[in-house]
Amino acid sequence: MPSPVPAALLDALDILRCPSCGGELTVLDRSLRCPQRHTFDIARAGYASMLGGGGARSGDDDKMARARARFLGSGAYAPLLTAIGDLAASAVPALTAADLPGSSPTALPTAADAGGPPAAAGPSSSAPIVLDMGCGPGYYLAGLLDRFEGARGLGVDTSARSLRFAARAHERAAACSGDVFAPFPLADDSIDLLIDVFAPRHPAEFARVLGPSGALVVARPGTDHLAELREEIPSMVAMDPHKEERLHEALAPFFVAGPQRTVRYELPLDVERVRDLVAMTPSARHVRPATLDEVTEQFRRSSGSEPFSVTVSVTVSSHRPR
Repeated sequence: MPSPVPAALLDALDILRCPSCGGELTVLDRSLRCPQRHTFDIARAGYASMLGGGGARSGDDDKMARARARFLGSGAYAPLLTAIGDLAASAVPALTAADLPGSSPTALPTAADAGGPPAAAGPSSSAPIVLDMGCGPGYYLAGLLDRFEGARGLGVDTSARSLRFAARAHERAAACSGDVFAPFPLADDSIDLLIDVFAPRHPAEFARVLGPSGALVVARPGTDHLAELREEIPSMVAMDPHKEERLHEALAPFFVAGPQRTVRYELPLDVERVRDLVAMTPSARHVRPATLDEVTEQFRRSSGSEPFSVTVSVTVSSHRPR
């Protein structure tokens, strides 16, 4: 028997739009349909498949998605999540209003509800909305929804494998597929907080979907991020020394820069987390499995019972729409 349509996805219908024509969407059986009859399946895992017929640029494969879920689930990047939440709270005061009407999580529908008419969105449709573009397994989105109890969330990613995790990351988080390089399947001015963590960016679309009092929070690696690991594995993707300059040039026509902070700490890694960390990055497509096996075995022999430590260095900044 098909699983029910997640309540969080029903609650997201007020902001979701048809990627083909921009029309509003309703639930029909286990799909979303617009008035022009463009139809998008709801996967058994609970996310909406909303990529256009042209497809999208590749996202995480199964191995990368599982590695990312394990690594982030270990809490290795918890200080980064805290920093993102701190900047978000300052930039979007509505997020801290935990006693918003309807802030209690919507009850998940039972199996008997599947295939019936969609439930009304209810008062929670007035809650602030957090969009995680390039959400991966939904770790950062779920963490923000835990912190901001009156908010609801939407995770968007190209990877179906990642969306299987994101769709169940939090009871107030919906998930759908989407391409960051194409128009987003979202209404204008519909988002209160948009986070982009180690993901590609589309500034014009970011600005279109953010409300006038909303904010964008961007997290990107510093030049010395994971430096020790890069020294050991030369085939890992190198850091672009001009990344910051290009980021600000891309955002400047659409956003006014706000506060910025650097998250920096030493992260101890055992062999399993070293493997997951490499496997979840773009470097996974450049590092041969034999090379990773050799390096991790070297770590095992040299460190003994002591974990290998790497530098985590991430810049986090907030930006307001112009």
